Amino acid sequence: MTDYAEEQRNELEAIESIYPDSFTVLSDDPTSFTITVTSDPGEHGEIVEATLKFTYVEKYPDEPPLWEIHSQENLEDNDVEDILTLLQQQAEENMGMVMIFTLVTAVQDKLNEIVDMMKNRREEEKQRKEAELEEAEKVLFQGTVVTIENFLTWKAKFELEMSELRSKIQKEEEQGGKLKLTGKQLFETDHNLDTSDIQFLEEVGNNVEVDESLFQDIEDLDLDEDPDFNPLELGSDED
Repeated sequence: MTDYAEEQRNELEAIESIYPDSFTVLSDDPTSFTITVTSDPGEHGEIVEATLKFTYVEKYPDEPPLWEIHSQENLEDNDVEDILTLLQQQAEENMGMVMIFTLVTAVQDKLNEIVDMMKNRREEEKQRKEAELEEAEKVLFQGTVVTIENFLTWKAKFELEMSELRSKIQKEEEQGGKLKLTGKQLFETDHNLDTSDIQFLEEVGNNVEVDESLFQDIEDLDLDEDPDFNPLELGSDED
């Protein structure tokens, strides 16, 4: 008859000696403990980490232990699912034998693989961004290809902007006061203009100055030589 308790005690002592800094006993009945597994540092010093919790069942190792990821660092959800699937596969392959060391080692390798994948993800992301930048530069150099669809879209937008601009100008003119009037409109609007000339003459009165140099001295004219000369007829002759 298999002494399950004895096998479990012996394995527990071995595990504690192998992982002295990451092994922690949580309870004795049932026996439950955690082991923290950390990956090797990546290219830029990045690491991933998982703390595994194991609990012995009564008939372990003929039955698999219970396990769960107690805590983790830098793991994505799909990484966690992959680790749980890996534990299930390893447990089935090692049924009937103590297996905690085997399970932890498998998780250790998986964490190192995840770190390598992180490097690959960075490289893929870098290449993707470079490809996007190159494509954007091509589009900038070539310009936008004109199609019926984008031309009609541009035309509708342009007409809408012009309509809004015309409405804005008209509104500003209306709010700015009177529009510029013609001479006739000013005369019809302001009746004071028809009396402005009369008011000007009344205000000037006798202050009108005459430039006498514009007229010849009446004495210089030889009026006696022409008895029919009439000075009053000068203005009528010019007309």
